[in-house]
Amino acid sequence: MIHDGLQSQPTASLVQMCSALSVSRSWYYARPASVEPTQEEIRLRDAIERLTLEMPGYGYRRITRQLQRDGWTINHKRVLRILREESLLCRLKKRFVHTTDSRHSHGIYPNRIKAMTLLQCDQVWVADITYIRLPQNFCYLAAILDGFSRRCIGWHLSRDIDTGLSVAALEKAITLRQPASGLIHHSDRGVQYASTRYTERLEQIGALVSMSGKGNPYDNAKAESFFKTLKREEVYLKEYTTYAEAEANLGSFIDDVYNVKRLHSSLDYLPPVEFEATEASKAIRRPTGT
Repeated sequence: MIHDGLQSQPTASLVQMCSALSVSRSWYYARPASVEPTQEEIRLRDAIERLTLEMPGYGYRRITRQLQRDGWTINHKRVLRILREESLLCRLKKRFVHTTDSRHSHGIYPNRIKAMTLLQCDQVWVADITYIRLPQNFCYLAAILDGFSRRCIGWHLSRDIDTGLSVAALEKAITLRQPASGLIHHSDRGVQYASTRYTERLEQIGALVSMSGKGNPYDNAKAESFFKTLKREEVYLKEYTTYAEAEANLGSFIDDVYNVKRLHSSLDYLPPVEFEATEASKAIRRPTGT
C-alpha cells in the first residue's frame, strides 16, 4: 500500500511503476479507489443469478423486464454489464431441423391467415411437429398454439410420427378451449395434418383448414418460434435419458414455464396466460359495440 505522503514526495519505485505503465503520477493519484458493493448491488446480482438459473434461456432483455416486474428500477445496459461480469450470459445451441413430409395424396388447403390481423383468442390455432433426440432414438412432439396469445393449448409426445400424434394434441386443445365454429386451424402441408382423420375432426368442430405455402416454413412462423424457444431453453440444456424423462420435462416446461412464467416480447413481455387474462379483462370493460 502506498502512503498518503507519497502525493507530495513520490518514491523512486512509484516513478518507475508509472513509467512502466505509461501513465502520469497525476493519473495515478486521480484514479478512483476500489468501491465495496452495496447491499442493494449484492441483492441485485443475487436476483439476476436466480433468474438465470430458473430461466436459463433468458437473454438480458427478458431478464431486465422480469426484474422490472419484480420491482427493480434498472435498464438493460446495467443488466448486460452484470451478466458479463458474472459470466452469466446464456450459451444457446443450434436450431432444430424440420420433420415435414408433404409427399402424400391428401388434399392441400389454401393459406387463410396470410396478412391476417389477429384480434382475439381462438381466432387462429397454429400447429406443428418437431423431434426430440434421445440417446438411442427419437421421439416426436406435436403442439398447437393459440395464434393470438402464443399459448400452447395442446401438445402430445410420441415415439411415432403419425396422425395419432397430431390428433392427440388436437384433442387436448379442443378439450381445453371448446372453440366456437369459424376457428382457423393453420399448419404445414405434412401428412399428419392433411390426413382424412385429422381434417374430418376439424370439420366436426366447425374449423376451417389453412396450410402454409409449399416450401415456405415461415408461413407458420409462430409454431416455428415456439419450437425454437423450446429447444433452446429446455431441450438443449438437458440430456434426456428416457422417453418418460423427456415427457415429464417437456410437460413441465410447456405448462409451468412457457405458458405461465416466460415473458414474450411479442406480448409486451407478458406470459401467455397473463396476456390472455389481460385481454379478457379489457374485453369486459370495453363498451358494447366498440
